[in-house]
Amino acid sequence: MLSSVKRTPRLALHAAAVLLTVTSASEAVADDGAGPFGVTTVAAANSPTARVGPLFNGGQHHCTASVVRSPHRNLLVTAAHCLDNGDHDLVFVPGYRDGRAPYGKWKVLKRYMPEGWSKGQDEDSDVAFATVEGDIQDVVGGNRFVTGTATGATAVTVTGYPSSRDLPISCTNRPTAHSRTQQRIDCPEFTGGTSGSPWVNGNGQVVGVLGGHEQGGATADVSYSVVLGAEAAALYRDVVG
Repeated sequence: MLSSVKRTPRLALHAAAVLLTVTSASEAVADDGAGPFGVTTVAAANSPTARVGPLFNGGQHHCTASVVRSPHRNLLVTAAHCLDNGDHDLVFVPGYRDGRAPYGKWKVLKRYMPEGWSKGQDEDSDVAFATVEGDIQDVVGGNRFVTGTATGATAVTVTGYPSSRDLPISCTNRPTAHSRTQQRIDCPEFTGGTSGSPWVNGNGQVVGVLGGHEQGGATADVSYSVVLGAEAAALYRDVVG
């Protein structure tokens, strides 16, 4: 779900999100609390969403990333196809809203992609990490990056930044298996720019990253993620080791 022109149908989606308004009392939470599920809203400005932000190249944001816990306190997770596009001056802006950067702007320093992606752009390897300049985890906190969880064991909340908007959107639902290596979630209006959005469960664990099949999906209403398994676990160990 990049916003720039790429090879897959999902990347060409630029429709403005038509968001349904729900009250805070009725919003679904990631631990399977009261619904509704599958409803996309403007994400609240709070501690969990402060860890999510768009990736900027120049004046445009084209993907989403989020802060995950690491010993060096400077680590982001996103989709591999978000980092493999030749952009050399990426900047991450956590909690970005309406042109404001409440937690600062963080220069991306290094990128880490699994071998399956770097050698063949395997859609089952579409997850990546990047480090930023400075201890961003000290500023906004970080979610735990977790592999080996069962798809759909709990509901997850997906938060991302469509390129057509300067506000984050959020949706909670229960993922289902698309294949042994891919999972999917039904959430409307996740248009171009939301690739890399974290799938966070009720325990504050990132159990998916929007990308994978069709680089995130061919329509705005169904999104995909790699099933985070051995390859993702090995990459995380290599990055933080």
